[in-house]
Formats: sequence, C-alpha cells, structure tokens
Amino acid sequence: MADENQLRDARDAGDRLLASHPSEDPFAAAFKATRMPMLITDPRQDDNPIIFANRAFTELTGYSQNELVGRNCRLLQGPDTDKAAIAKIRDAISEERDVSVGILNYRKDGNTFWNALFVSPVRNQEGAVIYFFASQLDFTNIKSKESELAKARRVAEEEASRRTAELIEALRVKTELAHEVDHRVKNNLLTIASIIRLQMRMNTNPTVEHTLKSILDRVEALSAAQRKLLNDARVGQFDVADFGRDLVTDIVGSLQRPDIVLTTDLHSVTVSASKASALALIVSELVGDAVRRGLSDGGGEIHLEIRRLNGHCLMRVVDTVTPVEADGEQQAFSRAILDASIRQLRAKIEREVDGHRTEVCVTLPVGD
Repeated sequence: MADENQLRDARDAGDRLLASHPSEDPFAAAFKATRMPMLITDPRQDDNPIIFANRAFTELTGYSQNELVGRNCRLLQGPDTDKAAIAKIRDAISEERDVSVGILNYRKDGNTFWNALFVSPVRNQEGAVIYFFASQLDFTNIKSKESELAKARRVAEEEASRRTAELIEALRVKTELAHEVDHRVKNNLLTIASIIRLQMRMNTNPTVEHTLKSILDRVEALSAAQRKLLNDARVGQFDVADFGRDLVTDIVGSLQRPDIVLTTDLHSVTVSASKASALALIVSELVGDAVRRGLSDGGGEIHLEIRRLNGHCLMRVVDTVTPVEADGEQQAFSRAILDASIRQLRAKIEREVDGHRTEVCVTLPVGD
C-alpha cells in the first residue's frame, strides 16, 4: 500500500502531466474520452506508480481514480494470473521496451477478465524514459469462445476416438467372421476334392475317371482362390495376378513336361473378393483349354499376362501348341463354364487363332 508521500508524488506527477496538456489539447481530450482503457505510470518514482487513468480504465476495473493513483499496476493481478506473463511485463519495463501480452486480471470486486495489455515507454527529447503508457482491451468474450471451441474440440475428439474404437472393433469382428467363412468354405472344398480323389481311385472306367479329373481340376482352382482369400491380410480383396501365378504354375507343374515353356507378365490387380470364384474358373478354363488342345501331349509354349488397363483387368493367355483332337464334350463343358463366369463378371472375351497360336483376352471393369 502506497504511503501518503507516494500518493502525493503520484498525484503531483499526474497534475503536471495534465497541466502540460490543456483541456483543448487533442491528446488530453482523446486520452480522457476514448473508450479504450488507458493509464500512465511514472518510472522515475519508486515502484513505477500509476499517475493517471482514464474513465474507461476505471469502468473496466471498478477502481476509482483516487484508488488507482499512487499504486502499481500489480493490483490487478491475482492467484490465477500467469507468472510467466507477469515476468514478461516486468522484464520489458526493466529493459525500457514495448511489450504486449494477454494476461488474466482481477477487477476490484474479484471478478476476472482477460486483458490484452500493451505497454510502451514514453521518452523525452534526451531519450530518457519519463512515463510508461499502457492500453488495455477486455477480450474475455473471445477467450470464452476459444474455451468453448476447445471444449467442443475435446468433445469431438473424444467422440471420434470412441467411434474409431467402435469401427476398429466392428472391423475386427468382420475380419474374424470373413476368415471363419473363408476357412469353412476352404475346408468344404478340400473335403469335396478328397471325395472326388477317392472316387477316382476306386473307379475302373476311364471315361468316368476323366470326368472326375475334370471336376477335380475346377474344385482345386476354387480351393486355391479360397486359400488366397484366407491368407490375404486385406480382407475382402483378391489379387488376380498373385492367384494366376500360383494356379498356372501348379497346372503346368503337375504335367511334368520339360518341353512346356511357361512365361508370365503379371502385375497386381486387386478386385473384390466376390469376384474370386468366377476369376479362378476363368483362369483355370483358359489354361486348361491350352492343355486339352495339345499342351499336355506335345508340349509347347504358354504365356499368361494379367495387368490393369484403363480401369479394367486384362487377362491374356497365349499358347502355341501342336493341336490334338480334343474331347468335344469336355470342350463344350469348359466353354459353358467360361461363358457363365464371363457373364457373371460382365466381362468381355476375345479369341484369335492363327495356325498353332491361340490368343484369348478377357477384360472386366475394376474401377480405380
């Protein structure tokens, strides 16, 4: 608390300041009338006391002119005022430089307000600091809006986290369910294949055995596709090229013919898992057709190409074989399976035969 001598000195300094600016002086008139809270302190006196405050400042803080003059501005500070902000102001005044800071201040009645404070030194002609001029702006409403926005952001983030956790859990359940379904389908296909093999071993009719082998080939193609789905971490996705590589290698490898030359040009093309079975049958029928037309008898060349092309999946099988007489019934059955799979996928098929060379292209839309 300032003593009487300090109060008298502060009032005298204020009076001298006002006396140097008569009432008709625009500076004095603007300082008193402006709605922006302002005050002036005198650093040449002990504790840099307030020597003048305008009406806007007294209305903002609740202190009268008499209660303010002679006291340091720290009377506006309170228990929740940021110590770092206080230190920033104190250092700027000590170093006689400008400072601007947002600080929590207290009114006379104890209520708080957020103060956008700007302090600047006033120098005489010799450059010595004779006053400090301070302006204030109550930005409590803005700070409240920021607080509301921060709270809303926290609520939104918490809700997003909760929803994300729910989605992750739902995806986990879906993944487990999809793998369980794939696992059961794969097991069922393996069981069917085992039954067919058993029937083949017990059969003595070459025609029946040939028919059973034809069915087994298709079942194994479907089983291979299902195995890919089960082992792929990307649930619901099927890589056509990855599957095609394995299937054509298995088919050609099972023939055990060193005179068969297999080449591939494969690029990853991912499609929905719902297309897997139909695609597996298409690749199986295209390669199987080359086998039936002579690849398994006289050898030859077979080339498999799979790539993405203009929003489509291109599957291209080229073979060069010495033709043999193929079973007409088997060829018709294969063509029926191939046509049904093509229709299911809304794909297009083009076939070109030039002597011993046959090229078949299948294209189906896969989007981006």
